[in-house]
Amino acid sequence: MAHQFLSFCLFVVLVAGSALARDHDHPSVRAAKPHPLKYEAERKTEFWINKAQDTLAQKLEQTETASTKKAKNIIMFLGDGMSVHTVTATRNLMGDSSQQVYFEKFPYLGLSKTYCVDRQVADSACTATAYLGGVKGNYGTIGVNANVKRYHCTDGQNPANWVDSIAKWAQDAGKDAGLVTTARVTHASPAGVYAHTAQRGWENDADIMSANCSPKDNVDIARQLVEWDVGRKLKVIMGGGRRNFIDASVRDEEGIRGERADGRNLINEWLEDKRNQNVNASYAWSRKGLNMLDLDNTEYLLGLFSSSHCPYHGDLARGHIALANPSLSEMTEAALKVLKKNDKGFFLFVEGARIDMAHHDTRARKSLEDTEEFAKSVRVAREMFSEDDTLIVVTSDHSHTMTINGYPFRDQDITGLANGPAEDNLPYTILSYANGPGYYSTYGPNGRKLITTKDTQNAKFEYMATVPLDSETHGGDDVGVFASGPYAQYFSGNYEQTNIPSMMAKAANIGPFAN
Repeated sequence: MAHQFLSFCLFVVLVAGSALARDHDHPSVRAAKPHPLKYEAERKTEFWINKAQDTLAQKLEQTETASTKKAKNIIMFLGDGMSVHTVTATRNLMGDSSQQVYFEKFPYLGLSKTYCVDRQVADSACTATAYLGGVKGNYGTIGVNANVKRYHCTDGQNPANWVDSIAKWAQDAGKDAGLVTTARVTHASPAGVYAHTAQRGWENDADIMSANCSPKDNVDIARQLVEWDVGRKLKVIMGGGRRNFIDASVRDEEGIRGERADGRNLINEWLEDKRNQNVNASYAWSRKGLNMLDLDNTEYLLGLFSSSHCPYHGDLARGHIALANPSLSEMTEAALKVLKKNDKGFFLFVEGARIDMAHHDTRARKSLEDTEEFAKSVRVAREMFSEDDTLIVVTSDHSHTMTINGYPFRDQDITGLANGPAEDNLPYTILSYANGPGYYSTYGPNGRKLITTKDTQNAKFEYMATVPLDSETHGGDDVGVFASGPYAQYFSGNYEQTNIPSMMAKAANIGPFAN
């Protein structure tokens, strides 16, 4: 018996020692060179106590001043693919972990659940139906309920299956509405404002025909924007996507062919429709053209600044784009100048779309640069309109698989290399993905490749990924919701993504959630 007890004790010591060596030694960190502290004040206990006191004072003030005034205006900012990790990494890109991305300063924060009816991990289509219309649908469908299966030729055109968006609720209440995006204006997220379709890819009639459906029985998304009630009434439409509005036989202002097959020019049709209504309408295709407009006297504004998606903001800043495009913050400011003229208020949807697209390419630096510009756009809006009458909600449709790892020092570049080598004596990046094209920059025939600081300084560098895919996938985790303005307190907690439009509508007393 004593022998068994001694054996057991020896086993415990061995296991404990093994666990200690495996879990708590952090050999790569221990081997790192001594690093001076950058923030001297943080050494003192009083620094953290005072910081906590300041936060408590802010929370008490928020509780006492929580607004129950009716929201005249609602501005919804959608950072496509802007996971919590993306916001955190952007904070570091801006300077340090202790900083805040602008909208993180908003008084109320919640988390929303992003799944589709038929998928655990969502796309930008079904989520647009959720956060704009309050109903979850199937993956790849927009503005319809889950009775509509993706790719079905006719079910998406059945009004019995349609889900109206908060833009329609605003229009029905006499408010104006508009959208701004760095994607094509017919892409999944902005289409949620005005469209109903069984397939997010049916942006023009040729897309429908390629799916063996009839473009007569199934109206494409670009036509819905120009012809159908909600899209036709939008006072502001800005983003990319000229190719979906002109025929393949026609070249746009930059010499790029359209993609329509019906011979129509929907840009000209939009202008003609506004002339018939005897309203002041303007079309712009460049930053210069937008800046030349008299926005104070513009009632309707259509801006299509690219054949497909707008450029990455970092590429604009680096001067990689020959023809200057307006930035997201510039488009946001222009949109608000047009919309502010309605005494009854407005609803504006603003999407930072390329946050998501850079993640799909595992180009983390570009994603964080677009997130920083997205935050600047939020700031522009918040500073233009009072918290007393304008509710601003900032959220995302879904997350991505990017993580932050490797015990980096506080002042290390978040887009660079982690401290020390891995077990294979090769460096690795602080940011990495679970899957995606970055696999091919990570692994070669002989195992993991050498990655250098020079590699990570290239904006086109594809960050490390574990599983080979030509496009990195979305993540299924909850996403943040940040709110400021009337009834912002509603947005605290954890809730379905479908609750977001109901809470916005309640704040403005519009739609099915009024009164």
